[in-house]
Amino acid sequence: MALKLFRTIYIYAWVLISTLTLGSLVIGVALLTGNQEAAHRIAQLWARSILRVSGVQVRVVGQRHLEKGRSFILMPNHQSHFDIPVLLGCLDTQFRWLAKAELFKIPIFGRAMRGCGYISINRSNREAAFASIHQAAETIRGKASVLIFPEGTRSPNGKLLPFKKGGFVLAVDSGVPILPIGIYGTGRILPKKRLLLDPGPVVLWIGAPIDTTGYRRETKDGLMADVRQALCEAVTTASEGRLEC
Repeated sequence: MALKLFRTIYIYAWVLISTLTLGSLVIGVALLTGNQEAAHRIAQLWARSILRVSGVQVRVVGQRHLEKGRSFILMPNHQSHFDIPVLLGCLDTQFRWLAKAELFKIPIFGRAMRGCGYISINRSNREAAFASIHQAAETIRGKASVLIFPEGTRSPNGKLLPFKKGGFVLAVDSGVPILPIGIYGTGRILPKKRLLLDPGPVVLWIGAPIDTTGYRRETKDGLMADVRQALCEAVTTASEGRLEC
């Protein structure tokens, strides 16, 4: 227990230091150059440094589905705050987060997210939420993918929670394919409502893209069902059958 506590303190200290240094660099690059792609690459370095310091090994399967020059709506399951460095550090593509507004209130970190072009969504305000979706649609038209956690929050036990509808409105309005991404292992590293870290292996399983052009807002429930089935299969495959959703 003492060793685990020491390691946790060490990792959190590195997260703080790297966020202050690289986060400030992201803000500077964004303000001086407006280059969101460069800012995103610096954010990737931040994420990879956390994985390295934590000793977390990530195995990525299906990277071929992230076709160069093509936009996607990336939809992973959500088990842990540790999903953020795993996805940011290991997905070999430019993307922008569509994330809850609370994250953007974190000093340095939140400003850096804005510098990278990440998009805040306020779910307590319907009008603001749909404005965020419109902004995400503009981002996709700019050829960058958008990442959304369709559950909206972390699952306490790894099982898929009910999906929020905003990402699927974006999908049918834009006609951009959805890429389901199963994450397994982060829930053990940092479960919901726990601060002590227990680093271990993680698997990212990237599924085949799901076409959205045949759906409309009125039929988005069918798309949600299709994505839920595909994401469930991705999670089950990533966990080698240890986790069923």
